[in-house]
Amino acid sequence: MRFLRPCLLVLLLAAGAVRADELQEVQRLHAAGQTNEALERARKLVAAAPKDAAMRFQIGVMLAESGRTAEARETFERLVQDYPELPEPYNNLAALKAAAGDYEGARSSLDQALRANPTLATAHENLGDVQVMLALRSYARALQLDPAAASVPGKLALLRQLLQSSPAR
Repeated sequence: MRFLRPCLLVLLLAAGAVRADELQEVQRLHAAGQTNEALERARKLVAAAPKDAAMRFQIGVMLAESGRTAEARETFERLVQDYPELPEPYNNLAALKAAAGDYEGARSSLDQALRANPTLATAHENLGDVQVMLALRSYARALQLDPAAASVPGKLALLRQLLQSSPAR
């Protein structure tokens, strides 16, 4: 599953309060391995401008990339509540849900992302990934319920081959 980065123009336009140079500086700090400093700076900026969607999104990205998934998830959940028209937080929330094995929740979040922006290619790709995982689970369950099902092992093998041949992201 692919995360979206906060450099997307739609977030900058929606944020209003964020200045591009402040966001770029936070991103630079994070990219340089100074994530704690970047988070501190971003949180101060959000404290001064709580409606700053782009900076809040950046905080979620940094938390997710730092392995602080519970905090990242909470950040993206608040963003989708406050800005249901933005597809990016739904996409990133879906990526976190999928990573935790919650494929139904991920599918729901991706459906929301695509309602907000039907042309968001990353969300379409992520939805495909989620659907593959749901298919894997369904076929595995079918085989468990009916071990003699002749068509299921081939389908499972194809899906597993697909997953093994997919490039790591």
